[in-house]
Amino acid sequence: MALSDADVQKQIKHMMAFIEQEANEKAEEIDAKAEEEFNIEKGRLVQQQRIKIMEYYEKKEKQVELQKKIQSSNMLNQARLKVLKVREDHVRGVLEEARRRLGEVTRDSSRYSQILQSLITQGLFQIMEANITIRGRQQDAQLIQNVLPGAVEQYKRETGKDVVVTLDTDNFLSAESTGGIEIFALQGRIRVVNTLESRLELIAQQLVPEIRKALFGGNASRKFTD
Repeated sequence: MALSDADVQKQIKHMMAFIEQEANEKAEEIDAKAEEEFNIEKGRLVQQQRIKIMEYYEKKEKQVELQKKIQSSNMLNQARLKVLKVREDHVRGVLEEARRRLGEVTRDSSRYSQILQSLITQGLFQIMEANITIRGRQQDAQLIQNVLPGAVEQYKRETGKDVVVTLDTDNFLSAESTGGIEIFALQGRIRVVNTLESRLELIAQQLVPEIRKALFGGNASRKFTD
């Protein structure tokens, strides 16, 4: 049975409405999927940037913390160096005071004579040569001559060896020296310095740790004291 034009038009309209509805639904589906993908991508990008920002500020925070530690360490080291310098200056001051007082020893001729004899005797034992030359301060020449026999006698008695000791009257120790003697043998190839300054320096090297301890107390962080 043939369809009338009205029926054909009606069916065409119905098909067009169906196609339009399908198209709208497909468009909505595409929009929804696009929106979902957009949100996912946006979330991914936001998260990615958030992580970058967090890493950036975390790195900055570590740099700041490291800089603080470096500054703190530098300041602590500077403070320690200042303390050490003050301590060393104080120890040096004590030693300088001791050097200054060395001159007072020579004012007591009796005591100084005993010291000279001991220094000469010690030098003879150190060199152990048959011919010795002694050099002292010009103002001590007579004192040295006076104590030489006793020093030589002690050396001979304890070693059983002869020794000839000559006082150098052409060359003297510096006038700035606080006292003591120098002993030479083998034309100056052997030399023993027994001045008061050299003896103080030797004693100071041995006693500086004790001086520091007496002045500032023991070092709690030091495990060994040898």
